[in-house]
Amino acid sequence: MHGLPADDRVTPLADPVAEARRLIELAGERGLVLRALGGVAVCLQAPGGEPRLPRRVKDIDLAAVKGTHKATIKVMLEAGYVADEMFNALRGSRRLLFGDAVNGRHLDVFVGEFAMCHDIPLTARLDSQQLTVPVDELLLTKLQIVQMTENDQNDIYNIVFHNSVESARRRHEPQSARVRHAEKISAAFIAALCAADWGLWRTCMLNIERCLANLDTSELDASERALVAGSLTSVRDRIEAEPKPLKWRMRNQVGDRVRWYNEPEEEAAGT
Repeated sequence: MHGLPADDRVTPLADPVAEARRLIELAGERGLVLRALGGVAVCLQAPGGEPRLPRRVKDIDLAAVKGTHKATIKVMLEAGYVADEMFNALRGSRRLLFGDAVNGRHLDVFVGEFAMCHDIPLTARLDSQQLTVPVDELLLTKLQIVQMTENDQNDIYNIVFHNSVESARRRHEPQSARVRHAEKISAAFIAALCAADWGLWRTCMLNIERCLANLDTSELDASERALVAGSLTSVRDRIEAEPKPLKWRMRNQVGDRVRWYNEPEEEAAGT
């Protein structure tokens, strides 16, 4: 990437997507891996930065490698952010919060894993994409939300619309210039994580069914809805087909009688 002028490094940009790019570039120049999550990532992974279902991005979510929280704080301060010192002192090894006084925006950095309703590991594959977390993890960060909003649902539609599911049959794919399938969603990767965590499996399966049930109310046209439905069904079927270990099967006997998810912290960014 080309370097930014020095005077552009200390003032956060008004456009959150452009600002995320700036931060990822600056971090890279400092030897630090940062990648986008949330609404910023949904925009960045779409062709031309324009998701099929447009969405407003409020704040910025980033991910960093486990053990790099101190280096991340240093880069964020250099980039013009104000650290939430109390929060970062208590939880900084797993999550960092920063404020952007210029744009009235929050910046949230998940360190090593995305921990909200469920825990999604991030460190091992964080640098496999240039700007965002891998599309598998990006989809999982949306599927793991227990209280899913319309924004979250549209993000799921956008992700599977713009990225094909590995091994899925797509005979009637719409000939849209905006559908390029730059990345493959690995249903096997998602299925393996769900097989290791009954709670994650439960929430992902519930949300896939919700998304399928609500497709007709989306702004997608008929052929686009068919594409999305096929992709979500492929992911669902692959999750179901994955062999489940004894621990999973024992937890499955308990079912919904015991809460299977975490309550997200109130400081979560609303992206």
